[in-house]
Amino acid sequence: MTSADERVPGVRALVEGAVRVLDQAGVPSPRVDAVALAAYALGLPRLELVLAPDPAPAGFVEEFAELVERRRGREPLQHIVGHTVFRYLTLRVEPGVFVPRPETEVVAQAAIDEARRVAATGRSPLVVDLCCGTGAIALAVDTEVAEARVVAVDLSPEAVGLTRHNSGAVGTLRLRVEQGDVRDPALLAELVGQVDVLVSNPPYVPPDAVPREPEVRDHDPDLALYGGGADGLDVPRAVLAAAARLLAPGGLVVMEHAEVQDAAVREVATSSGAFAQVATLPDLTGRPRMLVARRNARRDVEDSQP
Repeated sequence: MTSADERVPGVRALVEGAVRVLDQAGVPSPRVDAVALAAYALGLPRLELVLAPDPAPAGFVEEFAELVERRRGREPLQHIVGHTVFRYLTLRVEPGVFVPRPETEVVAQAAIDEARRVAATGRSPLVVDLCCGTGAIALAVDTEVAEARVVAVDLSPEAVGLTRHNSGAVGTLRLRVEQGDVRDPALLAELVGQVDVLVSNPPYVPPDAVPREPEVRDHDPDLALYGGGADGLDVPRAVLAAAARLLAPGGLVVMEHAEVQDAAVREVATSSGAFAQVATLPDLTGRPRMLVARRNARRDVEDSQP
């Protein structure tokens, strides 16, 4: 018989201890992360602490301690558990591919709203997601707008592979996934002038603005973070050039950017002469984080082809 001193602690007590450890390590959401790690160790999709096993099952203490130590070292929670939730989807996440953030759900919503507007006219909206990463935005549109035809593109082979995996796991199997460089003027040449919505969360961090969070700085790939050029906007400029080429007249571009880049991004869009109704929309916290603009009617589509 096990004595009181030797008794295995309950999961709830172990989670409370983990919360203190993670809090001391500076983890932004120690309680949420501790509970998520406990659920993962128990093989559960989620955990209600009031129903947690007491005592903890065999092997849990050791496995949970290892997981907490990894998170204490600021390894991203999503990398540890292997997935993240984006809108209504649970997506696989892997090291080497950018982890989608909650604020990008608002970018996806703008693309979804426009795709639904087009669908309401009786047409099947064509949506392109550039710099797709895990495929989060593309799959949100794919699964929430039944009429949509969605194309996802990324330069990274790892991102392309992961998007294809996520599409097979949670998508409609209609999603087209391509490897390509947004800076290539021949990218998706067969779709020039046909796209209804072009959406993107491109890399946009300037070279001198190294992220403070270790989870981002040390684990997200540089390819998905740094936008190139002194202002970090080389890739966003290429996204807008692709939008000018691919969008049908009246088509909408939706692009995430840093809150300090709103004026510069609007200037890029406006000065190109390709867009009207150029505006900035806020993220979940009210910060200016998203450009939206409509493609002007063009006199000759062929002029925009490479």
